[in-house]
Amino acid sequence: MSQEPKRGHFAKEEGEIVLREHEYDGIQEYDQKLPNWWLFTFYGAIVWTVLHWSAYYYTSAFMTPQQKVTSDIIAVQQAKEAELEKTLASLDDAVLVNDWATKPEVVAAGEAAYLTNCSACHAADLSAKMTVGATEVPLPGLPLNDHTWKFGGRPMDIFKLINDGSPPESDGNNGAKMQPWGQSLSPKQIAEITAFIISKVPEDFAGISGN
Repeated sequence: MSQEPKRGHFAKEEGEIVLREHEYDGIQEYDQKLPNWWLFTFYGAIVWTVLHWSAYYYTSAFMTPQQKVTSDIIAVQQAKEAELEKTLASLDDAVLVNDWATKPEVVAAGEAAYLTNCSACHAADLSAKMTVGATEVPLPGLPLNDHTWKFGGRPMDIFKLINDGSPPESDGNNGAKMQPWGQSLSPKQIAEITAFIISKVPEDFAGISGN
């Protein structure tokens, strides 16, 4: 015959099986002492949670998600500024005209970037016009092949305009202002676009030499 389980409130020793004294709707519950590894894990998790929660919310040991995003944005901006400074250190009007704009691979890269990012406002042929049927419709941007440079006609003026966007005093063209492309393009890409524009209207920059 099987021995009736010991009754009590809870098991005290490992391996001990106790039939708990309470009973609800005829349902009885056995109790065994949990193994030490399980108890250590359970209580350790509680201690870890309390410590981590306190450190996260009440100390500067961890960054919040907002602080992490802000930190990443600052890091990206600093990297962009460092890259721009490095590019500007080796770039000037003469370099853009006599070096960058004379290299087919640079001009081709600039054309690709221009067609992707600039042609919607300035047109693929730099005319800032779109032909619809027999009608020419002006686009939001200024023409770049009419030999008129509203914000300065030096190569570095063009570079700066692309990088920084329309200056604050500008009222835009056809109600639109150019965005600061330096936020989405690298300084190298902007220099390539500048070189491409120079290659399309070289007569506007013929007087610029390396001297």
